[in-house]
Amino acid sequence: MYDEPRRGTRRGVADIVQARGLRMRLCSIAVSCLLALTGPAAGQAPQDAGWPGVGNDPGCMRYSRLDQINRSNVAQLKPAWVYHTGELKGRAGKTIECTPVVVDGAMYITTGYLRVVALDAATGKERWQFDPLKDHPFVRRPASGGVNRGCAFWSDGKPDGARRIIHGTSDGRLFSLDAQTGKLDTAFGDRGVRDLRLEFDPETAALDYGPTSAPVVWRDTILIGVSCGEGPGRAAPGDIRAFDVRTGKQLWAFHTVPRPGEFGNETWEAGSWKNRGGANAWGGLSIDEKRGLVFAGLGSAAFDFYGGDRRGDNLFANCTIALDIQTGKRVWHFQTLRHDLWDHDLPVYPNLVTVTRDGKIIDAVAQVTKTGYVFVFHRETGKPLFEIEERPVAPSDVPGERAAATQPIPRKPPPFSAQRFDETNVTNIGPANRASVLEQLAKLRRGPAFNPPSTQGTVVIPGYHGGANWSGASFDPTTGLLYVNSNNVPNIITLAEPKPGEKARVGPYVNKGYVRFLDSEGYPAIKPPWGMLTAIKLNTGDFAWRIPLGEHSELTARGIPRTGTETFGGSIVTAGGLVFIAGTKDERIHAFDKATGRMLWEHDLPAGGYATPATYQVNGRQYVVIAAGGAGKLGTKPGDAFVAFSLPE
Repeated sequence: MYDEPRRGTRRGVADIVQARGLRMRLCSIAVSCLLALTGPAAGQAPQDAGWPGVGNDPGCMRYSRLDQINRSNVAQLKPAWVYHTGELKGRAGKTIECTPVVVDGAMYITTGYLRVVALDAATGKERWQFDPLKDHPFVRRPASGGVNRGCAFWSDGKPDGARRIIHGTSDGRLFSLDAQTGKLDTAFGDRGVRDLRLEFDPETAALDYGPTSAPVVWRDTILIGVSCGEGPGRAAPGDIRAFDVRTGKQLWAFHTVPRPGEFGNETWEAGSWKNRGGANAWGGLSIDEKRGLVFAGLGSAAFDFYGGDRRGDNLFANCTIALDIQTGKRVWHFQTLRHDLWDHDLPVYPNLVTVTRDGKIIDAVAQVTKTGYVFVFHRETGKPLFEIEERPVAPSDVPGERAAATQPIPRKPPPFSAQRFDETNVTNIGPANRASVLEQLAKLRRGPAFNPPSTQGTVVIPGYHGGANWSGASFDPTTGLLYVNSNNVPNIITLAEPKPGEKARVGPYVNKGYVRFLDSEGYPAIKPPWGMLTAIKLNTGDFAWRIPLGEHSELTARGIPRTGTETFGGSIVTAGGLVFIAGTKDERIHAFDKATGRMLWEHDLPAGGYATPATYQVNGRQYVVIAAGGAGKLGTKPGDAFVAFSLPE
């Protein structure tokens, strides 16, 4: 719970970001982000407006004031340039989840194999590249398959001063690169490389650990969340950590699993906090620069599916949390899910938003969840802005397990993903499809969300991928609308005893696999839509509109209405009246009218765009760029491209 603290152009102001006088005053990427959102007088034409962080502004609204591309002309968008990483040659393709960072006409990307590449943002021409594995090969196995969602930019604010790209890799390292040359900053860490495992004992250092989402920078402080193991068995700590941007020295670490004497330790019964991994901010961080606060959505505690050895509510797992950046001290938290048994991490940073109540503007925090809800909090206190009820949920019958008796459910906004699965909402795309699901369903425990795992087999709804996932949400500060793409794809969890000899290492239960609940043709077992894009009025807690997102063309050809597809990759929203999003299994990027949800444009990509796009303007021309890496969890063909779209010259 919350804990109070102790398919017309209006011009933006991108030229002020480029102006030398202002650049002299910039001290961090966060400042640059805020300036990108503040506009000059109407009619002044911007020459350069970047996308200086993966969420654009430090609070990760993912909103742009650019409007050269707008409702009236978006249908004319064409590829302006394509950059190929070349990483498909002679090796397996890997998905690219990177959102590019664009500063002063330079674009910084990370590739499927963790290279950092600087491009000319207007042409896609390569300026430099850095391969962290060429001279610094993996010492440890990378967490989460080595995925990476982008890098961070920092400047000391001086004319011709230091400008750095901070790159975190999922084997547990930070690299500091000169933004002009791509060379390592030898003053940082060990000649440019900071081993994040230095503070660990040897046993912990051997575990999976490292950043998969981009670091963030506030003044001269780097902040990171990490990916780590999820069990069964021991996992590395998910602590949020801060480092000096110049030296790499650790400034503080916040224990997301509190130790004796720390707030929340009593929520881990019988000393179960010891060697407990997870509770990690693997989906990234957002910053309130003015207040000096960093916000995170934390994941579940290890082991994901059995908690008999971690009885209690398990703070700070599954919490939205605010920390003081200078000290690392907790300011407030709210636990959105107690004693998680479903891998229902908070998978992404909370968006820092504004909400209007009784004519007053309130700075707030909006946290989207895998469980399909949005929690909205007062930014300074963590007090919920919509009533939250304690809803009784089913107990567990697995020996040793003690599921939470209730879960906190916001009365508003409504859930944006299905909250139950049974015979009433089995797939209806064909008689054979439906029959195959009903046959499976008869053997499983089904019904409402929060049904605990079982040895019989339990339907998990929403599935492991949400609801929302690391795709997160975007927010329009001019309308108060939050845009979130979500999945309706159930999973099946079945617990089993481990193999002989494994029990001491992994505990009394393991899961039989990450099983998607599919029909006889391989489509989701639930009635479509399987992927949705929802616009939510945060001022009132109501839906503005909802649409299926994505298409299975072979089903459309059979006369089945657009079903939507599972998605990986989020949205951005612009002053031009548009929401841009790719992420769908149909390997397309789309533009929707942000007020109505009407699709105004879509374009095929060379591979699935399983990333969040960015938009920026260089020399008076606006672009939208998306990574098209394919592969990944949706299993489509791999790609190696970044594609930038613009209007005809």
